[in-house]
Amino acid sequence: MASLSQPKDNGLKMIWRVFAYLRFFPREISLNVVFNLLAVLFNLSSFVFIVPFIELLFGIGEVPAEQPPLAFSQKALSAWMEWQLANDKLHYGLWRCLAMVAAAYLSSSLLSNLFRYLALYFLSPVRNGVIERLRNDFYHRATILPIAFFKRQRSGDILSRMSNDLVDIEWSVVCSMQSIIKDPINVLVFSAALIYISPRLFLYFLLIMPVAVFLINLIGRSLKRNATRSQTTLGGLFAVIEESISNISVVKAFRRERLREQRLDEVNRDYCRSMEKVVVRRELSSPLSEVLGTIGLMAVLVLGGTAVLHGELLPSVFILFVIVFARLIPPVQDLVKAYNSLLKGNASASRMFEVIDADEVITQKPDAHVLSSFDDAIEYHDVSFRYDDRDSTSNPTVLDHIDLRIPKGKTIAIVGPSGSGKSTLVDLLPRFFDVSDGHITIDGLDLRDCDIASLRSLFAIVSQNCILFNDSVAANIAFGHDHYSLDDVRQAARVAFADDFISALPQGYDTIVGDRGMLLSGGQRQRLSIARAVLKNPPILILDEATSALDNESEYHVQQALDALMKGRTTIVIAHRLSTIRNADLICLLHKGKIIEQGTHQQLMEAGGEYRKMVDIQTFA
Repeated sequence: MASLSQPKDNGLKMIWRVFAYLRFFPREISLNVVFNLLAVLFNLSSFVFIVPFIELLFGIGEVPAEQPPLAFSQKALSAWMEWQLANDKLHYGLWRCLAMVAAAYLSSSLLSNLFRYLALYFLSPVRNGVIERLRNDFYHRATILPIAFFKRQRSGDILSRMSNDLVDIEWSVVCSMQSIIKDPINVLVFSAALIYISPRLFLYFLLIMPVAVFLINLIGRSLKRNATRSQTTLGGLFAVIEESISNISVVKAFRRERLREQRLDEVNRDYCRSMEKVVVRRELSSPLSEVLGTIGLMAVLVLGGTAVLHGELLPSVFILFVIVFARLIPPVQDLVKAYNSLLKGNASASRMFEVIDADEVITQKPDAHVLSSFDDAIEYHDVSFRYDDRDSTSNPTVLDHIDLRIPKGKTIAIVGPSGSGKSTLVDLLPRFFDVSDGHITIDGLDLRDCDIASLRSLFAIVSQNCILFNDSVAANIAFGHDHYSLDDVRQAARVAFADDFISALPQGYDTIVGDRGMLLSGGQRQRLSIARAVLKNPPILILDEATSALDNESEYHVQQALDALMKGRTTIVIAHRLSTIRNADLICLLHKGKIIEQGTHQQLMEAGGEYRKMVDIQTFA
């Protein structure tokens, strides 16, 4: 069976799977890239006037006598701008030139910020859409995984993956999307501008890049390890909280509040320590990248200043290079932050995709037969079952070579000590599990050849642990029905002997029953569960210890409801109280996964075997 483990180190593979959801938003992503590019270009254009303006203002260089041709080179462009500003200064004066440069800079800044806003505007539906689709995929997968999967996992950890891990992906990955798209454009455009201004100075800067990449990668690997550990620990923390809250009555009854607090303190402390390491390493990346950028800037200042002193570089060009270089450092820092966020988010994404990628196990054949009715019999043919076929040593056989025929319209009782395999025997019928060996047929068809939805529509299950949802009484009775009327619900409640107590509730059928139906008594919850089965009106009924947890009065009312429900149906009853199944058409006694006795109550009593001993024990208990 599928199980979850601690995520392995897989680089950023899981993050790329999150980014694969971007394919559903081609228009928004394209517009975001376009507007980011325009924002960067207009941001860079604000520096176009710097070189010629400095040269003109401080009288550096000579103004061309005639208007030079406009060409795509640093010298030609500077000469053209210098001539243009000199001409404007001659006609309009220096202050007018300053005003024109200021207006050009302000216009570029306004346009740059406008396009940056538009880029964020079109990215917003992408952020929310990716998380929405990932959440839907996770929940869909969780609902189709076999029950055995959830028996092996802590529910708190599953909830942690769907809540905290998903939020972590949203903040660490999706919210980094703007930086991931915008900052590479920034770096490429500004780097191209630096190469255009002075290739030699840019080459000096590149000399320190290998050291920076090595240090940042070193921090990133440590961050990823600790992020994986912290997310796994948080799943354990959720599990401890969920267990304590779900079983609060037991905790209080045995006065173990302090013990559960100590357990929570241990897990919480472990999680906090892991998160401290994550935060320390994540926050280290920003000052480290800034220090490395400053070192690069100092190298440029020293080497560039030397070139200016030797007449190899114009001062204005050097100043422009330094200004543009300084604007290159922030996007590089943001990229480093985004990279570390991705590393942290990768741990959460790995935990999410472990559930999404878990083996479905219970699969349906493409040409599965759709069942419309139950006409003959259910038959177990040499059926054996283990929870995990891959490891028969640690997962022993639960059912061992079972042969059993359940004819239509008969009542079959399954009895035996706890752990003998009674519930597992009936759980194989709606394919909550699949047999390990042998096969089960319904009307001669192997269950594995049947359409799962149509197969399960033939069954209604009333168990000891009655499942109700935090909804109205009517909604709980009609659970699983898309179209129903209140009259149908009332009629089902009458058959289940539940209409009287429902009508006495504050809002009648509109009364909210609370979480897991805790606002109702055990007998009331059970009768709602029976009413739900009545409304479904299935041909086959499974009663799994339906009255074992009730007091005598509640059991009386519930048994009345069950008798009404069982009329005309094929019924499989799992019971500890043998007095409730005396009239069954066939009683099967299970022991250690094997049917050791079967027959009617009278036949088994006359045989004087294990069944007779069980009846005698309950009679004189």
